[in-house]
Amino acid sequence: MSHERPDSAPPRGDVTAEPTRRLRVALISPKGPLYRHRGGIFGQSLRYMPLTLPTLAALVPDELDIELTCLDEGIQDVDTDLDVDLVGMTVITGTAPRAYALAATFRARGVAVVLGGPHVTLAPEDAAPHADAIVVGYAERSWPRLLRDVAAGRLAPRYDQAPDLDLSESPLPDRTVLPRWRYLTPHVFEATRGCIHTCDFCVVPSAWGRRPLQKPPEAIVEDLKRMRTRKAIFVDLNLIADRLYARRLFTALKPLGIQWYGLATTLLADDLPLLDLAAESGCRGLLMGLESISPVSLKASRKGFNRPEDYATVVERLHERRIALQGCFVFGLDQDEPDVFEKTARFAVEAGIDLPRFAIVTPFPGTPLYRRLEREGRLLHRNWEQYDGQHVVFRPARMSVEALQQGTEAAWKQAYSWSGIARRLRRTAAPWHVAALTNLGYRRYAHNLHRFYTCDWLFDAPSPWRLLHREPAGNPPAGEEKA
Repeated sequence: MSHERPDSAPPRGDVTAEPTRRLRVALISPKGPLYRHRGGIFGQSLRYMPLTLPTLAALVPDELDIELTCLDEGIQDVDTDLDVDLVGMTVITGTAPRAYALAATFRARGVAVVLGGPHVTLAPEDAAPHADAIVVGYAERSWPRLLRDVAAGRLAPRYDQAPDLDLSESPLPDRTVLPRWRYLTPHVFEATRGCIHTCDFCVVPSAWGRRPLQKPPEAIVEDLKRMRTRKAIFVDLNLIADRLYARRLFTALKPLGIQWYGLATTLLADDLPLLDLAAESGCRGLLMGLESISPVSLKASRKGFNRPEDYATVVERLHERRIALQGCFVFGLDQDEPDVFEKTARFAVEAGIDLPRFAIVTPFPGTPLYRRLEREGRLLHRNWEQYDGQHVVFRPARMSVEALQQGTEAAWKQAYSWSGIARRLRRTAAPWHVAALTNLGYRRYAHNLHRFYTCDWLFDAPSPWRLLHREPAGNPPAGEEKA
């Protein structure tokens, strides 16, 4: 894809609304091959409501006269003839080609385009030629400043995250900007951002550093009460990165009597008082990055705090507290040999992991893994759409590209064979009917990897817990309008 600026898209640093009408802004979440309105692997969207667009909507300065439209291509089509002054898009690596294509279309019509999100933060030099402005890092302060600049006719080419960003300043998300009835659940929350670890294939430390950012637990409770939530999904990448904060949060959740699902590291199972508190606060399911059953591979990936010899104990301790585990593994690490697929899938079944998940390690731009593979000349291409966790985009060290691709699919099929499902269902901590439905869903996914793939597994993973939050079909709730 060309990085040249189209001749028909001159700089629009002086973009501003016409004096007689308000500033018209459209926020778009571009589609990926799996999560899209038409043609994905599933008959209906399996997305929970994303928080990015509702958060950006809540950050619009009150003093500005802005007409805001929010569009998520995972659930709806985007009209490229939108009558707007400014388009903003949040971009992950897998959706970058789609975002760039949309940007070219809008800019050719004279509409200013702003790009932000994880991919833009990881690779600003890749995104900048496709936009009139880019937003690097979290946008709590830079997005309002950008909108004020647009209104004043002085859009800058780049806006960076404030170094002293404090999430206590962040307003509650405005979820009314998206049609909640089009998602499995709108009950999605975020208490923290960031992670203290430095796993070499993870985008988090590369994009946002290791300093955890936290919202006051009181604000989370307020949001849960406002939403009348009974079952919540926390999208935090590591809820226990700061254990003192985690204790405060779990303590604040206890009186609400909710059930919640989130992400944590295996270190939670080593801290039994914190694990007990998580269970008492309503935790019923966790996603953990187990990554590998090889200690050597884990150490090489800077994830040595994972101990494969303790994985069975992790499962047991979670199950004792009625917490189900979605355990994620990656293939293609330099120490992996062709027998890793069968060994890992067999282990996942024998350990009783409620929902095992397998991915091909992906060198996302900006990560230590990407830089190393680039330095070694092992990257196959930069077709970002295939940087998705299910395509091989580099030359593996101890097997062929084809062996890694086919072995990953074989692991999925082995873990989700009828016998594999039956063995794991006998030990599941989830309600049996929910466990059965989610396993059947993943079995279908396992047998369709040759036809479909997910662009955004890392940032918007298809969580089994969503089936617990299905909204009633039918008309939208009163008082809400379609975006």
